[in-house]
Amino acid sequence: MRRPNILIVMSDQQRADLRKARGYALDTMPFLDQFAAGGVDFARAYTPNPTCMPARVSMFTGRYASAHRVRTNHNAVDALYTRDLLDVLKSAGYRTALCGKNHSHHAPEDFDFHETCGHLGYEGEENTTHAQKEFADFLCATKHMETHVPSPGGIEVQHPYRNVSSALKFMDTLPADQPFFAWVSFAEPHNPSQVCEPYFDLFPPESLPPTAFGPEILKEKSPRWTWLRGVWEEVMGNELESRYLRTRSNYHGMLRLIDDQLRRLIAGLEERGLRENTLIIYLSDHGDFVGEYGLLRKGPDLPEILTHIPMIMQGPGIAPQGLRDDICVNIVDLLPTICELIGEEIPLGVQGKSLLPLLRGENVPEGEFDTAYAESGYSGLYWDARDELSLEAEGASNPDRTRFDCLNTWTQSGQVRAVRRGDWKLQCDMLGHVYLYDLRHDPLEGHNLADDPTYAVQRADMLQELAAAMMKADDVLPFPHRRYRTKIHPHGYWKDESYHSPDVGVRDLPSMSGWNRHNED
Repeated sequence: MRRPNILIVMSDQQRADLRKARGYALDTMPFLDQFAAGGVDFARAYTPNPTCMPARVSMFTGRYASAHRVRTNHNAVDALYTRDLLDVLKSAGYRTALCGKNHSHHAPEDFDFHETCGHLGYEGEENTTHAQKEFADFLCATKHMETHVPSPGGIEVQHPYRNVSSALKFMDTLPADQPFFAWVSFAEPHNPSQVCEPYFDLFPPESLPPTAFGPEILKEKSPRWTWLRGVWEEVMGNELESRYLRTRSNYHGMLRLIDDQLRRLIAGLEERGLRENTLIIYLSDHGDFVGEYGLLRKGPDLPEILTHIPMIMQGPGIAPQGLRDDICVNIVDLLPTICELIGEEIPLGVQGKSLLPLLRGENVPEGEFDTAYAESGYSGLYWDARDELSLEAEGASNPDRTRFDCLNTWTQSGQVRAVRRGDWKLQCDMLGHVYLYDLRHDPLEGHNLADDPTYAVQRADMLQELAAAMMKADDVLPFPHRRYRTKIHPHGYWKDESYHSPDVGVRDLPSMSGWNRHNED
């Protein structure tokens, strides 16, 4: 049997908890829930960084942002690694495709097939019909904000529909014995919050479940949260509450649109006889506030609502396990998992762990997947309202406040790290500010227990876990060049005491200077 196909379906900015199978009141994604029940649904899956480009580069490189160096959406040229997922798959004979949003360190031309879009539409010659052009103009006019009328053009101009059509077209170009990798990358449910009929008002604003917390909880968070709320109040003014509700309604509608297109994509695989030999991975790059805490989109720190993501796998050799809520996994684990699945060596510098033993229902070392780790921040001091920097000068908004970029100097500066173990979550920043949460009783992190003496033991234990996680995430590159041997478990594990590395001799490694996708090892 030839090597399995690899299909990664990625949504952009999708909350992990807004599915009925995860206890949500509304049935937003019935097909995904059904699909997840027949595979492995990782209930404790995390992004390494709740920002688009850093998370996507981590998916390709298997490295945390502090190691691959792409710590913001503006650092693609700084990507640092030896070989990434695309390099591995191409050298293994795979044909590769990008269908949808990119926002990684790769150019579309690095893929054998590409049809791409951004949040504001396809560009240039990609729009050939009147309906497509009308929809593209509609998107540009949103300035990334929410819309209060159904989007024009119907389902077939929406990006998820076109992304799936691109993927099926790519599959139809392949020889019968050609393994493929397709990255079907939906730009939704990321803003602009828009959707067409019949999804617009499928979940009416007035029928949505209330959020767990409103803006009153922001005083429990870092000052950047209050600053962010203040900007949203300035942007939306007296219409803030109604606009928040419409944004939430459209977000839910986009989830159902994505769900229907995922169903169409899987049906297309089956019609072409490809599903049986295709590893299908569904995930998102990070989450979204979706009105919780009186906030929208994303921004500061590492709350569960932004770092906790959906991640579901199904395919050849994977034992159907349904919901797995006993282990923590991360986007950085995808590259080593795929490498092991197709029989390729894991590249030097990969920090993730292979999930293949878990997917096959095999035993793994006790405690190996007990913790999840995430990072954010591009360093420096925090900026605040006292600094002489305006939203306009920074580029986060315009004078009339008709647009706003929630990822900016104020929300992304500094350094923040977080770790989860069991039901406990701890976040700490470079100034020593600590937040401790009991996720079993407080899943949306409304009550910081860090300064409560009752939880002093938990705080100390979690600070120890965070220190260990940060050291494990420290970049192993460059390796020593001569005498010293770096011991790395073949699965990327840390707790397998039975593993003893063979003496494979000393490798004289090349200099790290310029190691990236243009200068492979």
